[in-house]
Order: sequence, then C-alpha cells, then structure tokens
Amino acid sequence: MDMAVRTARVALVGNPNSGKTALFNALTGAHQKVANYAGVTVERKEGRVHAADGRVLSALDLPGTYSLRARSLDEEVARDAVLGALPGETPPDVVVCVADATNLRLVLRLALELKQVGRPMVLALNMYDIAQRQGLRIDLERLSQELGAPVVTTVATRRRGIAELVAAAQAQVDAAVGETHSQWHAPSAAEIRAAHREAERIMKACVRPPERPDTLTGKIDSVLLHPVAGLAILLAVLFVMFQAVFAWAEPAMQAIEAGFALLGQGVAAFLPDGLLQSLIVDGLISGVGSVLVFLPQILIIFLFIILLEDFGYMARAAFLMDKIMGGAGLHGRAFIPLLSSFACAIPGIMATRVIEAKRDRLTTILIAPLMTCSARIPVYTLIIAAFIPSETVWGFANLQGLVMFGLYASGIVSALLVSLVIRKVFWRGAVEPFMMELPAYKVPDLKSVLFNLWLRARIFLRRAGRIILPLMIIVWALSTFPYPPEGATGPAIDYSVAGMIGKALEPLFAPIGFSWQMVVALVPGMAAREVAVAVLGTVYAVAGAEENVGALATVLAGQWSLATGLAFLAWYVFAPQCLPTLGVVRRETGSLKWTLIMVGYMFGLAYLAALIVYRLAVALGGG
Repeated sequence: MDMAVRTARVALVGNPNSGKTALFNALTGAHQKVANYAGVTVERKEGRVHAADGRVLSALDLPGTYSLRARSLDEEVARDAVLGALPGETPPDVVVCVADATNLRLVLRLALELKQVGRPMVLALNMYDIAQRQGLRIDLERLSQELGAPVVTTVATRRRGIAELVAAAQAQVDAAVGETHSQWHAPSAAEIRAAHREAERIMKACVRPPERPDTLTGKIDSVLLHPVAGLAILLAVLFVMFQAVFAWAEPAMQAIEAGFALLGQGVAAFLPDGLLQSLIVDGLISGVGSVLVFLPQILIIFLFIILLEDFGYMARAAFLMDKIMGGAGLHGRAFIPLLSSFACAIPGIMATRVIEAKRDRLTTILIAPLMTCSARIPVYTLIIAAFIPSETVWGFANLQGLVMFGLYASGIVSALLVSLVIRKVFWRGAVEPFMMELPAYKVPDLKSVLFNLWLRARIFLRRAGRIILPLMIIVWALSTFPYPPEGATGPAIDYSVAGMIGKALEPLFAPIGFSWQMVVALVPGMAAREVAVAVLGTVYAVAGAEENVGALATVLAGQWSLATGLAFLAWYVFAPQCLPTLGVVRRETGSLKWTLIMVGYMFGLAYLAALIVYRLAVALGGG
C-alpha cells in the first residue's frame, strides 16, 4: 500500500452519543464537506486532517452504530464503509473506534468486532475529563494489550488529545504491511453471547468502579425521567421551544421578507415593465426569498436540538415520549420533529434525522406536513373571520379561537391515525422496541454548537435551494402565461395557464363546493399556502388582500356559502399545498415514490374531508 500515492483515510466509528462528531469537527475544523453516500440518503462527512509533520489525512465520520450487524440504514453504511464494501468508496487505512470513556461496556463489543475486520485500529477514549471527574480508573496499558490497539484519551470539545490521536493513527498507517483480510461475519446468537462475556471480562480487568460515583446524574434523572414530573418538565421545555420558533424567528423572517421586498422594488424600478422584470422579480427574487425566509426557524429548531442532544436530554425526552407515541406506531424520537412542524414542516422534516431507523423516520416525514404550520394561519384567519362570528361561548371561550384550536387538533389527530394505518397496513409487525443508552450530562460547547448551526444553514441553502428555486419559477410561469388578450377586463390570472387549469378542474371540485375561482387560488398556492389569500384577493378584485383581510372576508362571506367556507378549511387541514415542503421531502427521502405517495394520500384525505364537511353543512342548512 503506497501512502505516497494517495492520502491515507481514517474512519471514525463509535456508538451514538460518544462524541464522535465533535471529535471529527475537532480533527478537521472547517476542512470538511458534507454530501450523501451514493444511492442512499445517509449523510456523509469527510474532511482533511493536518498532522504536525505536514502530512494530510482524510477523515470520514461514519454514522453511529452499536454493532456491525447493521439493523438500520445508518448502521449498514457504517458496516460497509469499515469492510470496504461501499461502491465507489476507498476502504479506510485505519479505523478510530470512538468511545464514551464513562461508559465502555457497549463500545468494547464493537471494538472486538472491528478487530475481526483486520484493519489497523486506534481506540479513542473521548470525554475522558468526565470520566476523571467521576473517579473512573481505567488501566490504559492493559486495555491496549487486551484489544491489541493503541489507546488515546481525548476531550473533543476542548481539543485535548487531538495531536496524540493523529499521531497514533499515522503510526498505525505507517506500520501496516500488505493487504488486510477480514475475518468478520454476521455473528450467531452463541457468538454474540460470547462477545458479551469477553467484553465484560475486559471491562472488569481494565476499569475499576469510580471512587466518586456520579450521584448527580442519578438525582437529575430521578426528576427528568419521573413519569409525572418528567413529562411536566418536557412539556415546559417544548413550550419554550414552540414559542421561540414563532417569537424569536419572527423579527428575522420579517427582515428577510422586507429585504427581498425592497430588492424586488429596486429591480422593478430599474427594469422596464415586461417579461424580464416579471421573471426576475416574481420568479427569481420571490423564489429565493421563499427559501431564505425559512432559515431563522430552521436555525432555532436545530439550535434547540443540538443543545438538547449535547446536554444529554434528547435521549431522555425520547424515552419519556416513547409509550405515548408508540400507541400510534411512532418512535419516541418522532415527537420533537412533529412539534417543530407546527412552525414549518421543512425544519420538522429535516429534524427527523435524529431518528435512526429508516421506517420510523419515513413514517414521521410522511405525517409531518399534517401538523398545522404557520403558513396555514393566514388562510385560517381569513375564512374564520368570514364565516365564524366573534362571540363568547361557555362564558369564557372565544368561538373563533375554538375553531382555530379545532383545526390544530384535527391535524394532530389525523397525523396519529395515519401513522397507525401505516404501521398496521404497510409495516405490520415492524415496530421494534425502543432501546437507547442514556448518555452522561455535559455542558454543550458553544463553538461546536455554532459550527454545527453553520453547517446546517449551509446544507439547507445549497441543497433545498436547488430544488425549490426551479419549482418557484414553474409556478410563476403557470400564473403569468399567456398574457390577457387586447381589451381584456378581468384579472390577468383568468387568462393564464393557472386560470385555465382552475376552470378545467372545476367539475372535479364541484362536489365539495369549490368554484373555479377557489381552484385558481389553489394552483399558485402550491408554492406556499398563504399565497392563496393574495390570489383570492386578485380573483375577487380586492386590493391589498394580505393587508386588508377584513375587506376580503366580507366579500367571501357574500360570495361563498357557509358549507363552502368550512369545506375550504377542511381542505387546507390536509392538502399538501407547499412545493418547498415537497422538495425537502424528495431530498430527505431520496425517493420520488414516497413524495408522490405523500401527495396522493394527503390530497385524498383533503378531498374526502372537504366532501364530508360540505355535505354535512349543506344537510344542516349551511348551503
């Protein structure tokens, strides 16, 4: 193996919550790139490591795994990367097994499997400072002898032991002779039990009980994992996050919207009226703005997720919610992504990356758009103002507020029911027990948190923008062409492809009480749900509809029946009218098939719900 010809590759392997990604960031800094493995949606991080002697190593951060047996897609990728079985991927020259120094029991079994692969290995005892504070006594020399590999202690968040780890990896690469031959195979039940016994023996031989047991973790867990107090604290944490997504993001989102509005006005003033101005202002600038406006919410969601994950609370929140979510066939980790979808389904879908099992993650992605996102609020507010009187019921509750609450509750209940159907019909018997190693509590490192936020922002802007921007331009084209004929008196949208589509689809929507004008509002509303308000204002010739909701509500109350208004609300509870969300679903699932399945079932539910609501309302005299 000629190391002068190519850069040596170092693969980082370890259990979830071992600090592996923090170690990778400490090794590579900003010299890293993020992509997906060929053919799968698993994230692939690779970066350059600059050694003290000037040489450069290539580091690969593999997904967390407890074993090479591979029960999930992430674990399959980790296994195949270690075995050198990934298509188009060079096998690693050395494997760094990253261990949580405070909890060696599980990683020792993984280390024994990695030794069977036959590649040079280094054991990195990460979070070693926490182990020392707990009084753990680890015989490093004996541990190295037992595993036949060098052992290095590290504190990734403080960059301690990084130089020693790089030196040990280099030494292993330099000492390697000839090709390696793997002896690893999928273990039988007897071999798994034998590996457990061997790991226990090494644990007893090399690790002594702490002189100062960590009673603080036990005390905190006795509160945070309490069936009543723990849930109350979790709800309080989630309430703060829920409020932050709306309150903290709003100023930044308004600033972004104002900035793009000024940019659009400036370009419009510079360019003469015509097709080029419309393309740039209504297509490109509006398209980019519609992507960037989600960024503050995404960063806030990921800020909470990263902080909770680094602190060690995310695993405990998932543990608390597992039984509740399990009743609907959902995994405990699905709770946080679904909650974040109340702000916007895009960050909610992106947050499903914390769910390890492919089927659990896919189920959560498929139902996340059913959560009532903030983009539905303008539509709900308009229709409620038009048809629901503002009066007090039961002596304390506002009727309009109750209807809004009912719409939110409908989204939640429907999401749980759809999840249950998916599990019972498509993946019957596929629910696996929720097992998670609870990590030690630790204070998040500010630099690491900010670096991870920057990575997420960069990924979102680069990937989602490539999908969303072309879709926005398509919607602009449908709403613009063809131009109205000479002497036309109606709104321009009447003569566009979008208007033609609305009139062509009117017979299909007539059973649920929709007129062609309503269907027209649904077409450009595919770009973003709230666009429907402006389109309805254009169709019914109400200027400034987004700012003058009251005037438009009055017009709609005169043009629509109560049954039609309620059917429109029912449609918006379910219909997937958001092209940016569909683009992100396509990217996150890596499959057009699942995106089309989601679109199909949501449109089916929307039509069925609108039909039932419309017919019931007509039967009760609301037609």
